Amino acid sequence: MQRNLIRCAVLATLMSMAAIAHAAGNHAGGHDHGDAAIGEPGDAAHITRTVRVDMADTMRFNPAQITVQRGETIRFEVINSGRVRHEMTLGTPAELLAHAEQMRKHPEMEHADGNAITVDPGQRGEIIWRFTQAGTVDFACLQPGHFEAGMRGAVQVRANQS
Repeated sequence: MQRNLIRCAVLATLMSMAAIAHAAGNHAGGHDHGDAAIGEPGDAAHITRTVRVDMADTMRFNPAQITVQRGETIRFEVINSGRVRHEMTLGTPAELLAHAEQMRKHPEMEHADGNAITVDPGQRGEIIWRFTQAGTVDFACLQPGHFEAGMRGAVQVRANQS
C-alpha cells in the first residue's frame, strides 16, 4: 500500500514537471500554423512592407486595425513603449482565447513561434508573416490580464483584385 502511494506521488511529480516544462519557456515549434487560416511564417527575402505596431501600457495596440493584401509578406516591427512586458500573437479568436487561458496558468511563457513575439519594456521585436487567405486575422497581447483589458487588434486580408 505504501509502495503504491510512493509510486503515485513520484508519477504525479514527474507529470507535473513535464507539464511545466512544456508550458513554460520558449515553445518554438509548439504550434503549427503553416496551413491555418491565419497564414504562415514569412520569408524575410519576400517582405512586401513593414508595419510598425506599438504596444502600450494603456493595453492597446497602435494601430489596432491593419489592412493587407492576400499573398503579402509583412514584417511587423513590434515596439513595446510601455513599462511592462507585452506580446503580439496572431491567431484565430479561438486560438487566442485558449492561449490567453494558458498564459494565465503559466505567465512566465515567452514566445518564439513564428506567429508571436514577446517584447520586454523599451525593446522591439518582429514577426514576419505571409497572409495566404482573405479574411480577418486577429492579434492580441496574451500576457495575463492584457487580453481581458482589450489589448487586441485585427488584420483585414483583402483578396487580390484582378
